[in-house]
Amino acid sequence: MLVFVPFAAGYFLSYVYRTVNAVISPDLVSEFGLSAASLGLLTSAYFLTFAALQIPVGLMLDRIGPRRTNAWLLLCAGTGAAIFSMASGVAGLLLGRALIGLGVAAGLMSSIKAFTLWFPLERLPAMTGRMLFIGGLGAISATVPVEAALQFVDWRGLFRILAVATFVAAALIFLTVPEKHGDRPQETLADQFKGTIGVYLSPVFWRLALGTTLFQGINMSVQGLWAGPWLVDVAGLGRQAVAFHLLALGVATMCGFLFWGALAARLARHGVSAMSVLIAASAIYLVVQLVIVFGAADLALPVWIGWGFFGTSGSLAFAILSRNFPVSLSGRATTALNLLVFTTAFASQWGFGAIVNHWPADTGGYQAEGYALAFGVFFILQFCGFIWLVIGRHK
Repeated sequence: MLVFVPFAAGYFLSYVYRTVNAVISPDLVSEFGLSAASLGLLTSAYFLTFAALQIPVGLMLDRIGPRRTNAWLLLCAGTGAAIFSMASGVAGLLLGRALIGLGVAAGLMSSIKAFTLWFPLERLPAMTGRMLFIGGLGAISATVPVEAALQFVDWRGLFRILAVATFVAAALIFLTVPEKHGDRPQETLADQFKGTIGVYLSPVFWRLALGTTLFQGINMSVQGLWAGPWLVDVAGLGRQAVAFHLLALGVATMCGFLFWGALAARLARHGVSAMSVLIAASAIYLVVQLVIVFGAADLALPVWIGWGFFGTSGSLAFAILSRNFPVSLSGRATTALNLLVFTTAFASQWGFGAIVNHWPADTGGYQAEGYALAFGVFFILQFCGFIWLVIGRHK
């Protein structure tokens, strides 16, 4: 509990920050006059700065440990939330969002690093799944609960509350998580950089990364922003109905994170690899996306539940990767993958908005054709990644 709960608190908040713009986007568009491309850029700034810090985070995790790394960075996230709440223009929003992305950059990776130090490696998929389950709770909290909270406070007040909660989470991690004696590497900083380069030169890394990065990055970018506008513009739902559908998406995400980690751990005892589970789930996830491409507005609820449940299977990649590198390199290996995932999330969230922006609707919002094109482009990219993963599954 001393290892899991404090890190879970920080990761919970990171998912709230990641998803909350899908609910408050109408307020931001109304107050600041944002276009789809501008809204995509603003929200994706979280992913860009998150990705930019992954290599330094990997070095910090392996050098000073997950407790100090995550606690200090969360202070940055709390500061970003405070700045976001006081923004008077787009520049202030971008700065706040960027600082939030920097501050939560070690949320999951610090947890995985702590698990490799404190738990047997065979428990890693299940422990990672439980942490991602907490992230799913954060995603849920950024839907209907946020919509309900906005009846009492505006979006600025909401972010002030989040800033305080983030400072509390940082203190909890720093003051309560125990230190693992003897877990500090004896490497010099130069040797650590060489280790990082070694990860990126590893064929094992690229065999897994190229096949799963698109799935994870695109899943996060759509769930964090574009699922909400799709429900308004394509499915024709009102604000409360959108919040409910996003809640269902969050519940499915939460259940998926818990399910895939537990399933992989159970099937491993019967000789079924986590890679096989990942490939099977990814195939079903592609089918779900194909339904969205063809604009199945009447199937909005089951489609987005499927998006959340099967889309989370990509998280198995982190556990698979951790088991293919020494514990001393585990922080750098997982953050190397996370760098690619969040860079993809940034590019796809912004790119999605750039595509949709060319299809404005006369009544406001955007036409269904624009969403279909955007989802179609990302489907093709992910299908190519899936083929790469299948071809290399035995290597």
